[in-house]
Amino acid sequence: MVGMSATLIRPPVPPAPAAPLSTRGFLRAVRTNALQMFPQAAYRQDSITRKFGGRSTVLVNTPDAIHHVLVGNPGNFRRSPASIRILRPIVGEGLLLSEGEAWKLQRRTIAPALGPRVMPMLARHVVAATERAIARLDAQLGQPMDLLATMQRLALDIAGRSMFSMEVDQYGAALRRMLTEFGESYARPHLLDMLLPPSIPTWRDLARRRFQRRWMRLIETIMAARLAMPPPETPRDLFDLLRAARDPDTGVGFSPAQLRDQVATLLVAGHETTAVTLFWATILLAEAPEEQQLIAREAAAVAIEPETAHGILPDLVRTRAVVNETLRLFPAAFTLVRETITHDRIGDIELPAGTLVMIAPWVLHRHYALWPEPEAFDPARFMPDHKPPERFAFMPFGAGPRICVGAQFAMTEAVLVLASLIGRYRVSRTDTRPVLPLAIVTTQPDHPALVRLSRRE
Repeated sequence: MVGMSATLIRPPVPPAPAAPLSTRGFLRAVRTNALQMFPQAAYRQDSITRKFGGRSTVLVNTPDAIHHVLVGNPGNFRRSPASIRILRPIVGEGLLLSEGEAWKLQRRTIAPALGPRVMPMLARHVVAATERAIARLDAQLGQPMDLLATMQRLALDIAGRSMFSMEVDQYGAALRRMLTEFGESYARPHLLDMLLPPSIPTWRDLARRRFQRRWMRLIETIMAARLAMPPPETPRDLFDLLRAARDPDTGVGFSPAQLRDQVATLLVAGHETTAVTLFWATILLAEAPEEQQLIAREAAAVAIEPETAHGILPDLVRTRAVVNETLRLFPAAFTLVRETITHDRIGDIELPAGTLVMIAPWVLHRHYALWPEPEAFDPARFMPDHKPPERFAFMPFGAGPRICVGAQFAMTEAVLVLASLIGRYRVSRTDTRPVLPLAIVTTQPDHPALVRLSRRE
């Protein structure tokens, strides 16, 4: 591919095991860093099958297999018991975990609230929140700065403005504290999480339910504060759009509990994934000053302001390429796991009922059959003059009917924030300690890397 060279940076990653892990090693990897459960062969073969807990787990990497699971026959592939147990406490019965007719109803109802016509409004919120962050960052120039905490605060501010048209400073500390508690105490799967159906609770499920009650009370408190604001003449944020949303077939809207669960889902999914994407993009750019300069030059050619935000997106071509390359190397959703409901078949692979099928963007995006030099950071892969990736080779937001409903907003947010920050600041590392990806629920860094900002002329 044009643009590939030995000078491209290759961000460090945890070593992949040379051979498939034992059951004990597999469990240890899932609990400590799930990226290390994939053996080296996974990045070169079409599929990998292993036995675990008396049933098969199949990792698939070919477009045909992925198409079958996510597009061809999605009704026969449901979420795994472990993912339901882990995610339900923090997203409730919202769009992320709903199935069947309940999912169809929620999807039909919520999709217009995140459609193209609302992107100008949401882009205004993104840039307004970023301008507020820049005012804070200007006071920290030249000082070591916790990059992860900075991006988490910014993403949370954007989520608050986009969802509620208000600052979330009053609730930000509580939100971050509870999200940290969830990640440290409840998000790591245990053996029983993977073996037992969700209908049979474990002692950890009881603790997760206590957490869920506290978490949902906090969401309800924020919603009550938003409802106390004067009603608008036209929708001003996602909350207004969700409250007004109606199923186009039945005219039914969300109940208060359903609205709460949708708000929780969008806050968690949007805030966490965007924060880590911005973190990894900034870390990559800190190691690639020439790429920084390309984005800075692109940002300098446009006016990144709330009222112009949506209109300038087509001009931020290189910035979008950097975001896409970041999502390729560090997809926030590093794996999708589905369980077969009835017997199925993919090519010559038999899938008895209860088989776990894995589609891992982490592996797929680094597969040697799909990408030249897959370990290298090269945004040129996603420039308009390059051949686009093969279908199902690049899927940071999933694919098929259950593709992330907020994908367009997520890209809009990441592109605008990155252009705003790199257009204003040079970013450099303050140490040489490698930042390694650590996957629990999302692809996090193994430590909060420190960076230094300096103003561009």
